[in-house]
Amino acid sequence: MKISKSGLDLIKSFEGFQSKIYICPAGLKTIGFGHVIKSNELFDEITLSQAEELLKTDIEQFEKALNKLISGIKLSQNQFDALISFIYNVGVGSFIQSTMYKLLQNW
Repeated sequence: MKISKSGLDLIKSFEGFQSKIYICPAGLKTIGFGHVIKSNELFDEITLSQAEELLKTDIEQFEKALNKLISGIKLSQNQFDALISFIYNVGVGSFIQSTMYKLLQNW
């Protein structure tokens, strides 16, 4: 599965757009819609369009991970979108350790 436009819009609404670098609650340099800046990336300021592209690129890794983790579990699009939003915030490792994932495995 892939995230829907509604799912992307949900993440964008939660994250908010920041054109300039800020420090997220985890203490990491971040820009756009919650994109953690990698050591090889040089950003001072970005446009809304650039932020949307970064978000889509970031989401791809989470889609791939979630699809692998939930193989054989049937989810609605809304459920998938919500899980991607959750993983976007906590990371794949924390998701795997979560009660939510354990409950999904027994679904």
